[in-house]
Amino acid sequence: MDKTRLDRIDKLLQSQIDERKLAGASVAIYKDGDVCFDRQYGYADIESGRKIEKDTIFRLYSCTKPITATAMMILFERGEVELEYPLWKYIPSYKDMKIVSEDGTLSDCKTDITIRDLLNMTSGLVYPGGWFEAGRRVEPLFDEMISKLGTPDALTTQQFAKRMSELPLFFEPGKMWNYGTSADVLGAVIEIISGMKLSEFMKKEIFEPLGMCDTGFYVPKEKWGRFSKLYMPTDDGIALYEGHHLGVCDYREPPAFESGGAGLVSTIPDYLRFTRMLLNGGELDGVRILSPNTVSYMTQNHMTKKQYDSMQFGSTKGCGYGSFLRVVENTAQATTNGDKGEYGWDGWTGTYFTVNPKRNLIIIYFIQKCGTGMDDITKRLRQIVYSADF
Repeated sequence: MDKTRLDRIDKLLQSQIDERKLAGASVAIYKDGDVCFDRQYGYADIESGRKIEKDTIFRLYSCTKPITATAMMILFERGEVELEYPLWKYIPSYKDMKIVSEDGTLSDCKTDITIRDLLNMTSGLVYPGGWFEAGRRVEPLFDEMISKLGTPDALTTQQFAKRMSELPLFFEPGKMWNYGTSADVLGAVIEIISGMKLSEFMKKEIFEPLGMCDTGFYVPKEKWGRFSKLYMPTDDGIALYEGHHLGVCDYREPPAFESGGAGLVSTIPDYLRFTRMLLNGGELDGVRILSPNTVSYMTQNHMTKKQYDSMQFGSTKGCGYGSFLRVVENTAQATTNGDKGEYGWDGWTGTYFTVNPKRNLIIIYFIQKCGTGMDDITKRLRQIVYSADF
């Protein structure tokens, strides 16, 4: 890759830090078997002056989801689950679900939520949000979860999933795409099938085999000095954020609710090992997590035309979706100088990754800013990287 062009990343990110739009950032670019770019910028903790380091621990938020998908596909490969199985096979309270219209009218579901619907966000399950009725009805559950964090009454992963079954869906399962709590419910299914807590299953089957020593649902005390603070945007820059978005704990102790959609913390070196495993067709350093066929299945577009049309906005424009991964389908619509077939995702705190099999390329970009996802800075960083690959 052209190193001079990659150096443009320095100016892009340092300007954001200087303008107090970012606290800090860490970037790793992996190309043709080597890490060709590995740089850190700014602060993990502005208040104390602690800088971002290579081993800084970040909140993954939705970059948790592809790991949860991998956990499910491990069970799939072992023949312990069929993706067309109905969700009620594992959580019976999902047997007779309702759909709520915008005027509050309830109607019976005609189809069951399947495991595949969970993996593809076509289940009708939603996140809390005030712009539609189904989202408004979920808000009290998340408020309750937050109020009970750290208490003996804190909801567990499976309890949360069962409580979600008491709430109506946004749409008929399989008909549309909408981002929601599917990965959290899938985490409960993984627990039920495996007989293990989600954290235990991931540690045994993914983290320990791949050497991901800093990835989990909480930060042990001896690592607190490496844990980044979280910041939120304000009118004049950024400010410290200490909330519990989506019912996630403060990471100081093992949580009751292990969120398969948002709960993990990790480092760039750890997440690079996970993404290298995917790029290598399920194997890393002689350790095989998944077969090449399964990785190929996970990393392709799973959307029907109707589902695809329902997700063409924002960071999913020009992309398909499957197994909690965005898959580039049309580079012109996605306004990217990347490639069709690249896949990845992003998180609420600004974590981002993409894997490009055609170029044997991985980009990982971690920051700690609420409500970010894949924003314009992420897109500009991508543009720089792809301009350097020729």
